[in-house]
Amino acid sequence: MQDIEKFIRGFGRFQQQYLSEPTALDILRQGQHPRTLVIGCCDSRVDPALLTGCDPGDMFVVRNIANLVPPCTPDAPPGVSSAIEFAVCGLEVARIIVLGHARCGGIRALMSAQSVTTETDFVARWMRIAEPVRRDVLRELQHKHQDAQCRAAELASILHSLDNLMSYPWIARRVAEGKLALHGWYFDLAAGTLLAYSPRKQEFLSILEPIVPPAACAA
Repeated sequence: MQDIEKFIRGFGRFQQQYLSEPTALDILRQGQHPRTLVIGCCDSRVDPALLTGCDPGDMFVVRNIANLVPPCTPDAPPGVSSAIEFAVCGLEVARIIVLGHARCGGIRALMSAQSVTTETDFVARWMRIAEPVRRDVLRELQHKHQDAQCRAAELASILHSLDNLMSYPWIARRVAEGKLALHGWYFDLAAGTLLAYSPRKQEFLSILEPIVPPAACAA
């Protein structure tokens, strides 16, 4: 019940902040016009709107295990693909951000070949999208510790999803026309950093300097 009460109090704050102002309410009632699609992970610690301080209507969000994008094939999982199609072709977003993160449970399961064991095995089947990432990391970092392999896979899976986005003809066409931009971001909660992939330097670079906790400063 404590969680429910917390959620109810939170909705009260939402009412005061967004629904008490007629102008803001009128804009939200007219429909959504987000300029950004974010493809993020279901992880409860990685909320795209909370991380970026967004207001309602600022971003269209698709969340799934390990922030994966399936390639454009006839048997592609329609849930994620249909959401991307709606955002790009229907809402005409100007950018897509694939938001990965450190300590991703889906990536760790992929790299350790372990998953939630059920009769349906949905998680393992979904993670097969990133199988090329697993093979590449294990080949290139076969002597590294599993933590290093997982971090490499977390970063590589973002690039894999960006490549898969370009397999959708209506995305590739808009990118070529300069109407759509693709971005890869990586959030590290422990380090307090947000990284963005630089195609020019071919590496992930920090967007902002991390904030050092007061206790660390005192030490």
